[in-house]
Amino acid sequence: MNILITSAGRRVSLVKAFREELKKVFPEGKVITSDAEPLLAAACHVSDAYFEVPRLRDKSYMEILVRKCRELSVNLIIPTIDTELLLLAQHKCLLEENNIQVVISSTDFVNQCRDKRVIHEFFESHGIDVAHEYSKDDFKLPIFIKPLDGSRSVDTFIIKRKEQLREFHFTNKKLMFLQYLDQDLHDEYTCDLYYGRDHKLKCIVPRKRIEVRDGEVNKGLTVENEVMWLIRDRLSYIDGAVGCLTTQFFKEKEGSNIYGIEVNPRFDGGFPLTYLSGANYPKWIIQEYLLNEPVEADFDCWERNLLMLRYDDEILVHGYTG
Repeated sequence: MNILITSAGRRVSLVKAFREELKKVFPEGKVITSDAEPLLAAACHVSDAYFEVPRLRDKSYMEILVRKCRELSVNLIIPTIDTELLLLAQHKCLLEENNIQVVISSTDFVNQCRDKRVIHEFFESHGIDVAHEYSKDDFKLPIFIKPLDGSRSVDTFIIKRKEQLREFHFTNKKLMFLQYLDQDLHDEYTCDLYYGRDHKLKCIVPRKRIEVRDGEVNKGLTVENEVMWLIRDRLSYIDGAVGCLTTQFFKEKEGSNIYGIEVNPRFDGGFPLTYLSGANYPKWIIQEYLLNEPVEADFDCWERNLLMLRYDDEILVHGYTG
C-alpha cells in the first residue's frame, strides 16, 4: 500500500508523519511525493521515492499523474495545495477507475471553498458570523482587502488611510473590501478539522496563531475555547467534506464574538502541531481509506496548551547540477 503526497514542496513534516503511520500498518508501504521541481522540493528528499510532474495548468498533468501512480502502485493520494484541489476532485472517478483513491472533498464543496464570498455564505448558513463586506463605493476605514480566490496572503492589504488606496483596488473585480478585524483586539485561530467518509466531524484542534511567516504559522499554540465549541455545534456535518479541513476564525479578546474567515479542504503548513499534539489524522486516513475501517469521533485525543516554535533546517542534495 503506497501513498502519494502531491505538490510536496516543503511538507517535510507531513511526509514524515504519513511514513511513520503507514509503516506501522504496512511495513513495506512507501510514501511517495510529486512536484514540478522535485530536486528543489525538500519534502521529496525525505520521502521513499519521488517523481516529476508538469505544472497543474499543463493539459498532460492528469495523464502523467495516473500513469506514474500505476507504475509505482500508488493506492492513495493526499493533495496539499489549493490550486490542485478542484482538478483532483473533478477527476476522482478517473482515479478510482485506476484503483487510486484520493482524499478530496466533493467538487461542489471544493468550489465553495475556492470563493471567499461563497464561503462567507456557507458560514452564515451555519449560524457563524463573518466580517462585513463593503461596497467599493461605500465603505468605512479601516478595511481589509483580499482576493476572493486568494492563497498564502497574496494581494492582501490593510487599508487605514484613503491615500493607501490605488486604482488597482477598485478595478480588480476579485478584490473584496472587508471589515477590518484588528489583531490587537482579536486572536486568530487556524483549526484542523477531521471529517470521516460519512462527512461527520470527528476531531477539532484549534491552533492560536502567535506568529505567521509567508502565510504559514511559525509559532502556534493548541487551545480549547469557544471556537472549538462553536465548530462542534455548528459544523458537526458538512455535505461533501472529507479528510482534513483547515479553517480560520477570529475571536474577540475581550468579547465573545467569533468570525469565520475561510475554509481550505486540505492539510495546511501548520498541521504538524496538530499531529504532534496527538490528533492522528494520517492514521485515521490510512484506517478509512486503506483498511476500510470507520473512524470514531475523538475530541479529547490532543494535548491542550502545546506550543510549537518552528525553525529552519537544511536538506543537502549532493551532486546537484541544476
